[in-house]
Amino acid sequence: MKLLGSTTSPFVRRIRIYLAGKDYQFVNLDIFAEQDRTVLTENNPAQKVPALLDDDQCIYDSRVIFRYLAQKYQAAPLTWHQENLLTLIDSVNDSLVALLLLKRSDIDTMQEGLFFNLQRERVTKVFEVLDDEVAKGAFNQWHYPAICLWCLLDWAEFRQLAQWQHLPNLSQFFQQHASKTILAETDPRLS
Repeated sequence: MKLLGSTTSPFVRRIRIYLAGKDYQFVNLDIFAEQDRTVLTENNPAQKVPALLDDDQCIYDSRVIFRYLAQKYQAAPLTWHQENLLTLIDSVNDSLVALLLLKRSDIDTMQEGLFFNLQRERVTKVFEVLDDEVAKGAFNQWHYPAICLWCLLDWAEFRQLAQWQHLPNLSQFFQQHASKTILAETDPRLS
């Protein structure tokens, strides 16, 4: 089994963490380099990471990859509430990735405008909801949704795209798990 991705992607990192202790090969791609982009496109026409190759299967998107792996390893399915939490986490990740790409394209993402305002509003609101969910115990277990939340928080900090540290429950959650070995091993700052 091969996981195609990049060490700096929060979507890839969550799958790498979920696969800790499992037999697989991680293929680190520079998705902006021509040769690696060709490899990615050949395996995922959406040109997004991650992609999982398992025998003759090629699975796209971290959410679908997780479902595939959960079934393969006979893990309990997520509840609908957990699915909704993942949708919130993914929405913030998507907004922040879009803002990062715009920033790297020399577009001022702090300007006023419908797109920019909607992204900032989404990020702020979802972080507040996630802070409440942490307080309610939704992330007490170290399961896939908790992995995804931790990766989001760390990536937002790493890329300096959003502030969440003022939210006490998210901060406590982040610190509680920060010493896990797999998090250090998959730190995007090491690439």
